[in-house]
This record gives sequence, C-alpha cells and structure tokens, in this order.
Amino acid sequence: MRRPKAISTVLFLFSILFLAGCAGMAKVAVRPAMQENLSIPAGKIEGNTFTGIRYPFRISAPSGWTMSMEFPTFLKEWGYEPPGPGEKEQTELYLFNPKTQSSVQIDVTPADPYTVFTQEGLEKLVGLGAASLKGELKEEYGQEIPLEIGPTEALALKGVPFAAKKHVTYVAKGIKREQGWIYAFSEPYQIFILYQLLDRNGMSDRQALETILRSFEFGPAR
Repeated sequence: MRRPKAISTVLFLFSILFLAGCAGMAKVAVRPAMQENLSIPAGKIEGNTFTGIRYPFRISAPSGWTMSMEFPTFLKEWGYEPPGPGEKEQTELYLFNPKTQSSVQIDVTPADPYTVFTQEGLEKLVGLGAASLKGELKEEYGQEIPLEIGPTEALALKGVPFAAKKHVTYVAKGIKREQGWIYAFSEPYQIFILYQLLDRNGMSDRQALETILRSFEFGPAR
C-alpha cells in the first residue's frame, strides 16, 4: 500500500519564501539581516490569549477552541508534519477546535534583507499556492482531487500593512475541507497563517476563523 505524501507545512512555507525572494529583490539591502533565535520562548498563553515573546503579536481563541505551542498530533492525519528540531521554520502557535479538528497555524520569520514587499506582490504569491497544492493532493491521494479555488483577497490585519489570502475547497476522506493560506508582512517580519476548516456534521468554524483573524494584532504591546 502506498504511503501518502504529507502536505508539509514547512515545505510549503519554504516554497513561499523562495518565491518571495525571486519576486522582488533590491540591489542593496533594504533592512538589516536578522537571525531567528529559537532559544527565545515563542510566547505565553494566558486564558484564551497568546502574547508573543519571540515575535511581537497577540491573538485570542474563541470559545471551544484551544491554543498550543506544541504540534497537535491530529494534524498528521491531514497531511501536516511538525517542524524538526533543526528546521529554521518553527510554528509559533497552533489554534484548533478539538471537536472538528479545524485549525490555524501561525509562523513568523525575519524577512530577507533584499526582498521588497508590496500588496500586489503578496497577492501574486498566494495565488500561486493553489496550483502547488493541487499537485500535492494528487500525489497524496493518487488521483486528481477537484478543487474549488477561491479568490485572491487583500486582508486587513491589525498592525500589518500588507496581507493577502487564498483558499481552496475540496472533499477529502469524505469530509469537506477548506484549506487556506495568508501571507503578510510587517517590517521586518514575514507572517504566515495556514488554516483548515473541516465541515463535520454540518458544523462550520468559519465564524471562529473570522474571530481569530480579527483578534490578531502585530506590534509591540501598548
């Protein structure tokens, strides 16, 4: 029996980073080079609120959702793999509904010194993700998976000047699944938000996702 290929969060993020580096490069550095210091704690969870320490952002979980800085094992069932200890990309926070397994993953990383970010550029990059995902799903399930591709959207996030969103909807394992990705930039950081909404027994987590995104705020605490 063929082992399914995992839809790796880490590889997806690296593919976006590569595309970003090729899309808008300055001849001289536009920001200082920064190294990700993984020895600094990702943040702290107090009640339903996460406050970042490694990177300055805050976010809250709605009722019925859980937050964790550890990889939830159920995500493996949906093709995600946890970052290894030597990986440069480490997800800062996972939010999820334990009943439906809908989830949101947040990763922040320093931007390349030579990369120039624009809203138009981010929208082009997230638009390329749908074709990449289509190929991964075919390899995962051994057949073409019909995708309903959503529009590329500009997204308003507090403290973030540029953000773009894309999603696809398809049926996997007999369950309707919306898989989306958000790519954002707030000097000098890139922000990646990956989410999946699983429609189990007609239960929709869309409103919860909107609540989570409205609560997101990037920048020093006021």
